[in-house]
Parts: sequence; C-alpha cells; structure tokens
Amino acid sequence: MPTDETLERFIAAVESNAHADAIEAFYTAEASMRENNDPPRVGRDALVARERAILARAVTVASTCQRPALRAGDWSAIHWVFRFTWPDGTETVMDEVAWQRWEGERIAEERFFYDPAQRTPRPARTEPDA
Repeated sequence: MPTDETLERFIAAVESNAHADAIEAFYTAEASMRENNDPPRVGRDALVARERAILARAVTVASTCQRPALRAGDWSAIHWVFRFTWPDGTETVMDEVAWQRWEGERIAEERFFYDPAQRTPRPARTEPDA
C-alpha cells in the first residue's frame, strides 16, 4: 500500500511532465497499463519506451491532477487532464481517470478510463484556461 507521501510524489512527477521517469521510479518491473478495455501493455521497460515515444512526438504537454486523488489500501484513483500540442498546431486533450493497484510503494497495474473520441487531435484552442 502506498503512503500518501508516495502518491503525492508520483503526482508531482507526472505534473512536472516527467512521465517516463515516473514510470521508472513508481512502477514494478512487471507492471501493466491498459486503455479502457484494450489488452494490457506489460513490463516497465516497454511502458517507459512507449511513453518516451509519445512524448517525443509532442511539442508541449501539460499534465494536471484534478484533485482530490483518492487512495484506499492498495488502490488509488487519479483524475488527470493531459493537454498535448502537436507539431501541426493541433492538440489532444485527454480527460481520464487512472485506476491503479499498488504493491507496496509501486504501481503494479494501471487502467485508464476515458472517452476514446478524445484521442483525435483538434484545432488548438485560442482562449486561455479559466
């Protein structure tokens, strides 16, 4: 079961856009991730490589935890909003919930729940965030 401090350090790492580093630091070697009902991707090294490849394609990424983050025993739920800006000027905004099972201080399983239509890039917004 993670401590509150560990969960907060994990959130801080992601919010600082150190996504791949967060996977290396906070996931088990055999960790799995899955998108909605897709088959899981397995293995921390593979998860890190995929994350680095996605981030390398983006011009900017803004990652925000929508508080509160919830923790109960070995489980946590975090509501995230990720805003990716792509080289062609479009953006993808992913509003999702990550459901995580921890083994001690590391994530062993993670599943993301979101509307798949969000994955389609759209023209970048011109108004500032409220």
